[in-house]
Amino acid sequence: MTTPLPSPTLPAAPHRPPRTNGIRHHVTALADRLGVALALIVLIAVFSAVAPYFLSVDNLFDVARQISVTAILGAGLTFVIMTGGIDLSVGSAVGVTAFVAVALSVNGAPAPVALLGALAAGLVIGLINGVLVAGLGLASFIVTLAALTYLRGVTYVGTDGKTLFSTDLGYAVLGHGALLGVPIPVLVMAAVFAGGWYLLNRTVFGHWVRAVGGNAEAARLAGIPVRRVLTTVYVISGICAAVGGIIASARLQSAVPDLGAGYELSAIAAVVLGGTSLMGGRGSLIGTLVGAAIIGVLVNGMTLLDVSTFYQQIIQGAVIVLAVALDRLRIKSSGTQHA
Repeated sequence: MTTPLPSPTLPAAPHRPPRTNGIRHHVTALADRLGVALALIVLIAVFSAVAPYFLSVDNLFDVARQISVTAILGAGLTFVIMTGGIDLSVGSAVGVTAFVAVALSVNGAPAPVALLGALAAGLVIGLINGVLVAGLGLASFIVTLAALTYLRGVTYVGTDGKTLFSTDLGYAVLGHGALLGVPIPVLVMAAVFAGGWYLLNRTVFGHWVRAVGGNAEAARLAGIPVRRVLTTVYVISGICAAVGGIIASARLQSAVPDLGAGYELSAIAAVVLGGTSLMGGRGSLIGTLVGAAIIGVLVNGMTLLDVSTFYQQIIQGAVIVLAVALDRLRIKSSGTQHA
């Protein structure tokens, strides 16, 4: 009798992950991007219903003018936070750069010189922070927390604790002027975000920022100049703080010793609300702008409804906590999807 040959064993089909995971990932990413915009739309709808004046052109321009400084600070912070760092010094940097600009103007310097002086001060502040973080490897939280304190001291020393006022500030138009009906602070904000968006999304540097935030060691092994990237993002943040200081001082036509105090919290909240992760590697300047708009609409709407400033502070604090909580949920959801 002949022994039957064994049946050939067919190789097992390769395992393919279900397509639903990929679809779910894309849906989650889309919802993450649209969620903040939807929140802004809901806020606008609610306040327009309870406060009819809210949707007037004048009021909307007021909102845009009011958020301009916070949004500009947020633009610079977006770069820093995307690398996994933080810059708590931007509020105090606003005070210092405003003082520099006003002091130069009061002492007879022409407007361009005053503006360049403020920008140079912001650049130096950012460079010091960047060198300490990138060069010496110090924690960004500690470095910029210290800068928040000593920069505020510099402002108080420079102003002698008094308001430095100018009746003829050469660049006051940057705070009060308008072009074709649009307030100049809003145009400056738009220019900052347009330039920042191009830098982040259309240049090699933008890819480097994301790579460093995702994994700094892997970025270094890939040949990316990590220290230079980290130093540069703090310089960008310092320059944005200087632009904010120029606008703020132009609106007030003065340098107030505590100008900018607390601005860093609102700016960080705007960045995180906009979808930039505090862990680094992911962020969006458009999202930051929307986050700043949410905070501005919330404050303006509560003001129109005569909500006490004390309650406004409580609500703004809750918004900051909510922003951090949302970031943690994003990280947890992302980790689950990649598990």
